[in-house]
Amino acid sequence: MALSIALVGSRGRMGQTIAGLAKEMGITVASATDAGDDLMAGLAQGDVIVDFSSHHITRDIIAQAVALKKPLIIGTTGHSIAERAELLKEAAKVSCVWAGNYSVGVNLLNALTEQAAKVLSSDYDAEVVEMHHRLKKDAPSGTAARLLEIILAARKLGPEALRHGREGIPGERTSSEVGIHSLRGGDVVGDHTVIFAAMGERLELTHKASDRAIFARGALRAAEWIVGKSPAVYDMLDVLELR
Repeated sequence: MALSIALVGSRGRMGQTIAGLAKEMGITVASATDAGDDLMAGLAQGDVIVDFSSHHITRDIIAQAVALKKPLIIGTTGHSIAERAELLKEAAKVSCVWAGNYSVGVNLLNALTEQAAKVLSSDYDAEVVEMHHRLKKDAPSGTAARLLEIILAARKLGPEALRHGREGIPGERTSSEVGIHSLRGGDVVGDHTVIFAAMGERLELTHKASDRAIFARGALRAAEWIVGKSPAVYDMLDVLELR
């Protein structure tokens, strides 16, 4: 039996791309809604909820998924670290895949970043640089936020270690801070670079996306994978069996 999805954020760039690829992958879009629509009626349809809407309504979508006992795919970004941590607890009540980026390449970048952050000591200064199109509303990107989470966890640092850009005379860089820099311009789909810089050498891990379809295809792959899974929050490393 073909999979069907309840798509939220259907009028956004990602939503439109997902809807276009779904048919190609043999997946039916049972409902297509956006913020301001009757979400309850839309979410009641389909086998899996796929959300690429706004972080402002993530809490409502999770609550409805829990009430409906329906699997959930979340690709929405823009949540604060504290807000995301709180929402993850609620999302774990159903089977849920939550990722800031659904491309295979980016999730390999996540795995490599985790390994590098564990191997390289605090002598290696960690910085993350991301660039997206001029219309993107949130910063840093969800992908960059996930990379930062990975580095902070590996180095046992809290969110207070983050430095969002630098200006004026901030003083010398400390070994316990992690820099994040967001660039915006043109029609860039998504570039992410993780830098580990030490005295005498520098390691850079970079992923560049040129087609939004890679994210949509990954999200639909996650929707197929999540069916029948036990309640918990998973990510694309689980979907791709990279753990």
